[in-house]
Amino acid sequence: MTAPAFAPSAFDLVISGQDHAALAAHLFPGDGMEAAAVLLCRHVLPARRKLMVVEVRLVAHDQCQRRADALVWPGQALSAAVDAAEDEGMSIILAHSHPGGWLGFSQVDDQSDAATMAALFGGWSGPLPVAGHGSAVMTPDGRLIARLYGPDLSPTPVGLVAVAGDDLSFWAHGEEAGRPMAFSTDMTRTLGRLRACVIGVSGTGSIIAEQAARLGFGALILIDFDQVEAKNLNRILNSTIVDAEGGRLKVEMFADAVRRYRADLDVLALPLGIATREAVLAAAGADVLFSCVDTAEGRQIADLIAQAFMIPLFDMGVSIPTRRGADGQAVVAEVSGRLDYVQPGGATLGDRGVYTPAMLRAEYLARVAPETFAAEREAGYIKGAPDQAPSVIALNMRAASAAMLEFIARAFPFRHQPNRLKARTIFALADGDEDFYSEDDFTASSQPGVGAVEPLLGLPALGA
Repeated sequence: MTAPAFAPSAFDLVISGQDHAALAAHLFPGDGMEAAAVLLCRHVLPARRKLMVVEVRLVAHDQCQRRADALVWPGQALSAAVDAAEDEGMSIILAHSHPGGWLGFSQVDDQSDAATMAALFGGWSGPLPVAGHGSAVMTPDGRLIARLYGPDLSPTPVGLVAVAGDDLSFWAHGEEAGRPMAFSTDMTRTLGRLRACVIGVSGTGSIIAEQAARLGFGALILIDFDQVEAKNLNRILNSTIVDAEGGRLKVEMFADAVRRYRADLDVLALPLGIATREAVLAAAGADVLFSCVDTAEGRQIADLIAQAFMIPLFDMGVSIPTRRGADGQAVVAEVSGRLDYVQPGGATLGDRGVYTPAMLRAEYLARVAPETFAAEREAGYIKGAPDQAPSVIALNMRAASAAMLEFIARAFPFRHQPNRLKARTIFALADGDEDFYSEDDFTASSQPGVGAVEPLLGLPALGA
C-alpha cells in the first residue's frame, strides 16, 4: 500500500483552536503595532510531512521594539526557544502580526528572517529538526501563513495551515483570503486539498465514505479488516451479491466503486483493524477522522490517534433498544443516535464516557476468554457488554448525514449559534427529541500533539 500520491512535498502545519485564539489575542492587542510569539512544533513523520504546534510562547510586548510595520525580536526570546526545543528536536516558528491586514511576507520580514533564522540555526546544538525552523504571519482575521527554512536559509512555503478548534480552518499556500461558503463550489475546491479517514467501512462508514467522495475530498483513507457477507448487503453502500459470494474485502470493494465516479480521488484501502501499526500511521496522515466502529477498543484507538496527531474526530453510533410489551413481545423502546466531535486539547471520547475501562475489559475477555466473559456477565459483573444492536440503513444514513453536516458546519460555518455548543448531539426518533451538549459540559484531560513517539499511542502492542 502507498500513501496518497497527491501529497505535497512541503510540510503542513496544524494548531489547536485554543492555542490559535490565545495567539490571536496576543498578536493583536489593539494598539496597531506588530507583536510576536514563538511556536514550538513537533513533526508527525512517518505518518505525514506535518508540524503540530505543541506550545505557544507569547513574547511580552515590552520586550520587543514594535512598530506598525516591523518589530525587532529580542535575543533572549530566541535563546530561550532554542533551549526549550532542541532536546526534543522540535522546530521553532517565529510568528508575528500584520495589523494592516497584508497576507504575505514583506521585504522587512525577509530581512528579519535572515537574521533570526541564522541565530536559531547558529545557536542549535545536536541534530537539526527534520523540518528546520520557520516564520509565520497572522492577519487580523486570524489567518496564518508560514514558511520553513533549512540550514542554507532558503525558504519553503508551508503547504496547508489548519486550525482545529470549535471551528475548522484550512488555508492553502497561495489561496485568497476569506472562508468559502458552505455547499458551494468553493467548498468543493477546499475539500479537494484535504484527506478524510474513515475507520470502519460498514453500515455507517460506507455512507460517510460515499459522502466524502462525492463532496470532493482530495484523498480518502479507508480502514476495515472485514469482508463483505450476505448479511451486510442491506446496509453497505455499493456492495453486491458477487462481493458477498466472493468474500471481498469491504475496503477494496468500496475503493473500486468510488474510482468509477471519481477518477481524481486518491484512495488508500487498508484491509486491517485500526489496532494495527500500519493502520494507525495511515489514519495519522488525515486532516479529519470519521470513527464508524462499533467497539470500545476501536473508539479508544481513534481517540488516541486524534489527540496524538491533532486531528479533528467525528464519532457516531446508533442504537435500537427494545423492551417487553404488555403481551410479552419485544417492541422498540427507542431509535437513537449519538454524534461526538472531538477537537485537539478538548474532551476526548474517553473523557465523555463513550468508552470506559469496563467496556474495554469486557471486549478483551469476550475475545480471549469467552468462558470467563460469559460467567462474569451471568453474575452481573460486566455492565454494558458489547452486543451488536439491531440497526437499519435509514438510521445509519441519519447518523452519517449528521456527522458529515457537523464537519461542514465547522469547516464552513453556517449555524446561527456557536459551534462550541454542539460538541455532542443525541437524537431520539421515537420521542422526537434532539439534545445538544457544549464542549464546556465536559472536562478535558488529554495533552495533544505527542506524535509518533514509541510505543505508538503509548500502547506496547503498537511498538516498532
